[in-house]
Amino acid sequence: MNNNLSKKTISAVVLIGGNYDKDLLKKCLDSLAWCDEIVKVETENIKGSFSEWRDEGAKMAKSDWVFYVDSDEEVTRELRIEIEKEIDGGDFVAYAIPRRNRFLGHVMHWGGWYPDYVLRLIRKDKLKGWFGELHEQPLIDGETNHLKHPLLHDSHRNLHDMVEKTNKWSEIEAKLLYESGHPKMNFFRFFSAGFREFWKRAIVKLGFLDGTVGVIEIIYQMYSRLITYSKLWEMQLKSQKK
Repeated sequence: MNNNLSKKTISAVVLIGGNYDKDLLKKCLDSLAWCDEIVKVETENIKGSFSEWRDEGAKMAKSDWVFYVDSDEEVTRELRIEIEKEIDGGDFVAYAIPRRNRFLGHVMHWGGWYPDYVLRLIRKDKLKGWFGELHEQPLIDGETNHLKHPLLHDSHRNLHDMVEKTNKWSEIEAKLLYESGHPKMNFFRFFSAGFREFWKRAIVKLGFLDGTVGVIEIIYQMYSRLITYSKLWEMQLKSQKK
């Protein structure tokens, strides 16, 4: 039989961090039971970033397609049906999937949080690797397309975890900005960074339409941006004193 006509297989690659939510992980794994294989990548055991973790998952996967799902995400029945249809009869080598984000128990519709496409379904032989320490992206040999049905993403479950996450990832982002030779931080650049984030989330993307949670998220994104630039300023200051 022509291999192109045979049923394609799919490996779900799940990244599992050190402080994952057990209930969310169970929901995630249960929603992937239809896949031919589930590859669990314990990120604490692998030095590096999301790119290295996703590359490791691809190496471990044995199927025709690799489907990346994080431990706080869930696949719906509608998305499963769409994926199975596409990988068996589609003409594309990768697909971007919309995410429906839930922050503090509220499903986000505004503020740039939907459709929030992520490139996660990739034919394994066309994946050249993942790149970027933060906001990683795959390099793919071929054409991509978009799916219609979303992944469910239960993120930002409480304010404590949100602040903890910002403290961790802002350090990495500030380091990347510093190494890229970002101009010296000053009052104008701080003001500009905060204002741009407010303008993008609240005005252009109408984040306030998500109500109280939408307003909190706008403030949080401004805070996150300013913390990153504050850490960049600190690095630049230390460099001057050497």
